Amino acid sequence: MTAATIDLALSRGRTSVRERLGRVHDKLWQIGQCAVAAGVAWYVAADLLGHPTPFFAPIAAVVSLGTSYGQRLRRVAEVTAGVALGVFAGDLLTHLLGSGGWQLALIVALAMTAALLLDAGAIFVTQAAVQSIVVAALVPDPGDAFIRWTDALVGGVVAIVAATVVPRAPLRRPREQAARVMAKIAEVLRCSAASLEDGDVERALSSLRDARATDPLVAELRAAADEGLSVVASSPFRVRHRGPVRQMAELVEPLDFALRNTRVLARRVAVACYRHEPVPVGYAALVRDLAGRADEVAAELEAGRLPSATRDSLLALGQDTVAVPRSSDLSAEVVLAQVRSIIADLLAVAGMDPLEATEAIPPLDAA
Repeated sequence: MTAATIDLALSRGRTSVRERLGRVHDKLWQIGQCAVAAGVAWYVAADLLGHPTPFFAPIAAVVSLGTSYGQRLRRVAEVTAGVALGVFAGDLLTHLLGSGGWQLALIVALAMTAALLLDAGAIFVTQAAVQSIVVAALVPDPGDAFIRWTDALVGGVVAIVAATVVPRAPLRRPREQAARVMAKIAEVLRCSAASLEDGDVERALSSLRDARATDPLVAELRAAADEGLSVVASSPFRVRHRGPVRQMAELVEPLDFALRNTRVLARRVAVACYRHEPVPVGYAALVRDLAGRADEVAAELEAGRLPSATRDSLLALGQDTVAVPRSSDLSAEVVLAQVRSIIADLLAVAGMDPLEATEAIPPLDAA
């Protein structure tokens, strides 16, 4: 094994560890919330209601909350109804048919069929099957069915109360992730500008690889936006944040377009450098200036503001694109076209209507 291979393996290992620790860090609140909800559900069912071993209560609370904020109320309803249906089916059929392998198979099939007829929700169907197995296998007394259903209800109520208590972190994540996307766009543009200036093929290819590896950034941005919207929709304590969170969520599409257009620009720069195709110096200056504008947008987003203050500088750069000396080379013209497209995308990020943003950039024949 070569030293380069060892270094690559160690680098990937460190990246993997950072990613895993990052996932845990991002979910610490949800983990703690589920743990506390499980303990409270057990306490209410066991100590306040006097139910013996009410394991359905913490199960219902944890499954309902999960580790994401999306559709929590639906999960609560599905878990509670699924447990109730599964317990009822298991109790009734075990009483009529007894217990055994074929009886268990029949009970599960009937519970899942009944669940599908009532609701196609995956959690609902799964809970109906699982709880019917538990009841059929444990063969409880007939009176335990109501107790188990009550335990599920206790867990569901605890989950609803816990779901309304959320931190500010999910509300900050959309703008923080949007700022990361913009910072990456600025980084790729800056490297591309440097490659246009000195023709460095390796740097251009490295920048292209970097740009092609950005899909997870957009996926994380979409997830953060969806999570933020779910929080403000489910928590009455975060109602005042709905407007800002929705505004940030609306930036996902133009940011995605800007990143895609940046990727196309990086590819064309790599092609131009590899083929030693001439690109006017003014085009490289435009790309570098655009990187600076992207930094300004990223700074506004990081500060929690819509980057409307960057519109004037972006519009001025759009004006500059019609004043540069033109080239008949394909790669150069593609670079120029992509600069103009990215400017339009960033104007949309800054709050302009996408069509108005495109119209605001003068046509190239206006020079």
